Formats: sequence, structure tokens, C-alpha cells
Amino acid sequence: MPAIALLAAVAAVAAEQLVQWKYGPMGIAGLLLLTVGLKAKSPACSSVGAGVLALMVTGPTL
Repeated sequence: MPAIALLAAVAAVAAEQLVQWKYGPMGIAGLLLLTVGLKAKSPACSSVGAGVLALMVTGPTL
């Protein structure tokens, strides 16, 4: 059980670092809003976070 929790924590930190490296501070803000919205079960907060991430991903192509 502790090994699974450790692997999950490592995966979360790796995903956060990847988003920060690729998309900068706005990507981290979007990921934070999405995560907080999902944990708090707030559709508005998670929608804003998902929207920010979507704009960050598609921004260079628009």
C-alpha cells in the first residue's frame, strides 16, 4: 500500500513539472484549478481549470 501511494505522489509531481516546463505558470494555475475543483467537487472551478489548460494546449495553433 505505501508503494502505491509513493508511486502516485511521484507521478503527480512529474506531471506538475511537465506542465510547468511546457506551459509555464498559467499551465500550473490551470492544473491547480482543475485539481482543486475536482477535489472540492466544484464544477465551476474545475471547468475554469480545464478551460485554461485547453487554451494553453491549443493556443499556439490558433
